[in-house]
Amino acid sequence: MAVKLTSTREAARLHGLKVTVYGQAGAGKTRLCATTGGPTVILSAEAGLLSLRDFDIPVIEVKSIQDVSEAYQFLHSSSEARHFEWVCLDSISEIAEVVLASEKKATRDPRAAYGALQERMYDLIRAFRDLPEKNVYFSAKMATEKVDVVESRTAGAITSNVVVGSRVSYAPSLPGAKLGQALPYFTDFVLALRIEKDADGNSSRWLQTRSDESYIAKDRSGSLDPYEIPDLAAIAAKVQSTPTQQEHAK
Repeated sequence: MAVKLTSTREAARLHGLKVTVYGQAGAGKTRLCATTGGPTVILSAEAGLLSLRDFDIPVIEVKSIQDVSEAYQFLHSSSEARHFEWVCLDSISEIAEVVLASEKKATRDPRAAYGALQERMYDLIRAFRDLPEKNVYFSAKMATEKVDVVESRTAGAITSNVVVGSRVSYAPSLPGAKLGQALPYFTDFVLALRIEKDADGNSSRWLQTRSDESYIAKDRSGSLDPYEIPDLAAIAAKVQSTPTQQEHAK
């Protein structure tokens, strides 16, 4: 079998951007689909496209596993789908709920249903992530968890861990104990869509690109600032225009 060599630059170009954005309800995750700057198609498992009513973006409604499978085949193989630059799954959390409902119907054992959900969703996320020459955006709900803050304290020769308080952590949310934890490993970017109000009640929105004590985030490119405006086209342009280390060395 002949070995096919490529380059990291060419592989990155063919791979496209793979982005996960999570946030609270109403933060504007769906509206990000209108900021891609290029031909876009949305896989929607939610009845929440009202925020895009002023746009004319093609939508594939997903109500069953069969719908998901047919959407993937269309995007992977159809000549009609070649012009799409962005594929938006809105949301991967709701698509997982569709898959879970199907698995629950197929078995009477809830544990088996969640086990099947995990395997099927891993395959599904990989399949859409690896669509060639497509940028892929996964929106996700946000999970909150109260976490103990622990300090080590020493009294004489004895050292013990003491709970001194608590904090809230935020991460992508999917059904099942492990899916939400695994999702950040699948994509190059995991961004927290945050919305805050100032003292006058004015809201501001931004994408957090780096993890801190509260929010999980990731920028595998190293191109983004810690906080970016909620605009997928701007993020793509920034990543694609950032000089490589090799170019810096010239």
